[in-house]
Amino acid sequence: MFGRGTLSGRLVRGRKSARPDGMGRGSANYDLGILPLEGDRKLRLLLQEKFNEVQPRISPDGRWVAYTSNESGKNQVYVRPFPEVGGGRWQVSAAGGDSPLWSPAGRELFFRNGDAVMAVLVETDPAFTPGTPKMLFQGTYVSSVLWFDDWNQAVWDISPDGRRFLMMKETGLAASGVVRSRKITVVLNWFEELKRLAPTGKK
Repeated sequence: MFGRGTLSGRLVRGRKSARPDGMGRGSANYDLGILPLEGDRKLRLLLQEKFNEVQPRISPDGRWVAYTSNESGKNQVYVRPFPEVGGGRWQVSAAGGDSPLWSPAGRELFFRNGDAVMAVLVETDPAFTPGTPKMLFQGTYVSSVLWFDDWNQAVWDISPDGRRFLMMKETGLAASGVVRSRKITVVLNWFEELKRLAPTGKK
């Protein structure tokens, strides 16, 4: 159950924790923790609240963590200082959001809200200040919850130059939601296969 976020040999992840619910029963929530990739490799919790905190993403400068939480009653995107997460909390999304993603320069934060891809300009000096969310575009792309039943799956990313998004789009019956496609096809010797299917030799 890993969220994507790494920094200097450490992995930030969402962890499903069991805790009493006050009625003698147990409930399970996702919390955020940090796992050193060297040394004792012991998980240390960053956030452990009665709500879900998932999909952590570390900012490019390593000073902030964006994540999704349902503490307001619906999923929203928040930002906290990293690794001292108790130093503040800012809600970035306004009408719902999940799957946060930093721009490579760290001056913009993207997130998903249903079929919409949203963007927020942010300032980080001298303090974190988010702007107003604006919609970039809409499309029926794969959602981590709808297709994988796991809030910590990363289903999109951004190119190093910040000019393109990598997203997955279902086709056929999977696109209509009738079935869920979880199949990934890997083609070996791609160029040889391409030559076979589309020969370019002279006639």
